[in-house]
Amino acid sequence: MKRVECVPNFSEGRDMAILDAIAAEIGAIEGVSLLDVDPGKDTNRTVMTIVGPPDAVLEAAFQAIRKAAELIDMRRHRGAHARLGATDVCPFVPVSDMTMDECVDLSCRLGQRVGEELGIPVFLYEASARSETRRDLAAIREGEYEGLAAKLADPQWKPDYGPAEFNPRSGATVIGAREFLIAYNVNLNTRDRTLARDIAFAIRERGRAKRDAENRVVRDETGEIIREPGLFTDVKAVGWYMDDFGRAQISINLTNYQQSPPHLVFDACCRLADERGVRVTGSELVGLIPLEAMLQAGRYYLQKQKKTTGVPESELVHIAVLSLGLNDLYPFKPEEKIIEYRIQSGAPLRSMKLDAFTDLLSSDSPAPGGGSVSALCGALGSALASMVAALTHGKKGYEASADQMVEIGEQAQELKAAFLQDVDRDTEAFNRLMEAWRLPKKNESQIAERDRAIQEATEMATRVPLQVLQRCADAAALACAAAQAGNINSVSDAGVGALVIRVAAEGAYYNVRINLPGLQDADLRKTLLQEAETARTHVLDQVEAAIKRVESVIAHE
Repeated sequence: MKRVECVPNFSEGRDMAILDAIAAEIGAIEGVSLLDVDPGKDTNRTVMTIVGPPDAVLEAAFQAIRKAAELIDMRRHRGAHARLGATDVCPFVPVSDMTMDECVDLSCRLGQRVGEELGIPVFLYEASARSETRRDLAAIREGEYEGLAAKLADPQWKPDYGPAEFNPRSGATVIGAREFLIAYNVNLNTRDRTLARDIAFAIRERGRAKRDAENRVVRDETGEIIREPGLFTDVKAVGWYMDDFGRAQISINLTNYQQSPPHLVFDACCRLADERGVRVTGSELVGLIPLEAMLQAGRYYLQKQKKTTGVPESELVHIAVLSLGLNDLYPFKPEEKIIEYRIQSGAPLRSMKLDAFTDLLSSDSPAPGGGSVSALCGALGSALASMVAALTHGKKGYEASADQMVEIGEQAQELKAAFLQDVDRDTEAFNRLMEAWRLPKKNESQIAERDRAIQEATEMATRVPLQVLQRCADAAALACAAAQAGNINSVSDAGVGALVIRVAAEGAYYNVRINLPGLQDADLRKTLLQEAETARTHVLDQVEAAIKRVESVIAHE
């Protein structure tokens, strides 16, 4: 399913009636989810995060911009954050099954509509920019709202859409497409904004103006300021004072968190603050953050502690929250601030308590059934492999296998998470097949559509257990490695893990075979069966090796 994120920034952070009215416009669009509303009183700015199908998100963004133009008067706006208009900036970000080019197209369609229907000048930026001079948001926003009239009078700053005329009430709007941006603030134990600004200059890609021995700005032969680059690429930062919290803050935009992740920027701020006699008290996330950024931070800080990183996802997130001080200003709630947690569909099975799941399993409902149980067994076996790795890492006498145990733990955790998703995927596949069989067949057209739906659903019902079986091959190899090189006192746990994975594999194999006759394509049936046979053989070989290792250890005890 195509999903796009849109993150409009509105120049209002104090009047909740205005923000509620804008949010209501977004919520009225079917299929769209308003994931986050993050107002700031000192900045007098609110970031809203919208996710959904492209056309629905486009409509929601337009209605929100229209309502903001109606309710926000820029002539009376004051705030710490740079801004150009009532809706200051509105980027589209690809989430799933979306390309950047498709997001660019959305931004252009929105920009044209805002310009023509609302009479607001629109500038395109980032991937949507039509010239290099307009890629950078800071360059477009230079001079801010107060300098907008003069900017629009310059032919070089003719807007991409809308009139080249100053709109005193609404200002201008910057629309574009970009990769995921993390809006991230680092908090200091000082009221002195100049210290925050000094650290911001040190970390940001743009750096600071070079100065001579007499503290004069150095320019080149053309008169351009010579700049000293900062420590990080893809980082924008400023320093300001937050009256609400009585402290200075380094306000940061991470435009490529893979290149410059929050944890490295945070640690640099800590070091630079210490050099200036101040202290970082924590940090703040504005809007949402990708799960991977949190997992990277968790692994980074565990490695610094010389701990294994083969721990559950929830523990990595917990370590990241603690280490980055994300609870400094207010409680950080992962379920609300991590984008994947906000947009994930419900997980009615894997989130159930054991007794509720087994009660449902033992009822007359055909799903969940053997396929979901097989996937659950795969998760349990992977969890045991990870446990043995964790009980081995850092233990005396096992120093040589420390790196291997980290690798086993990390891979087992990834497999555990995938198996747990398969618990629901198997039931979803079964339900989809049942729905296809219930489709009407009163005429040739309906019969043809029903047959097509049955074939698609049958293939899905076959491929899901096949994927479980193939995952079991990887999980069995990890359980075997844990039995061979892991803590000898936990060898029985590795053996149980291997046995449970064998159950998972055999169960998945049965589910592949029972669905194969329903596929009309003989070549596809043959291919899927061969893949299943290969994976099953590999599982049985690995489990047999693990059992032999367990038996040899137990026999000598």
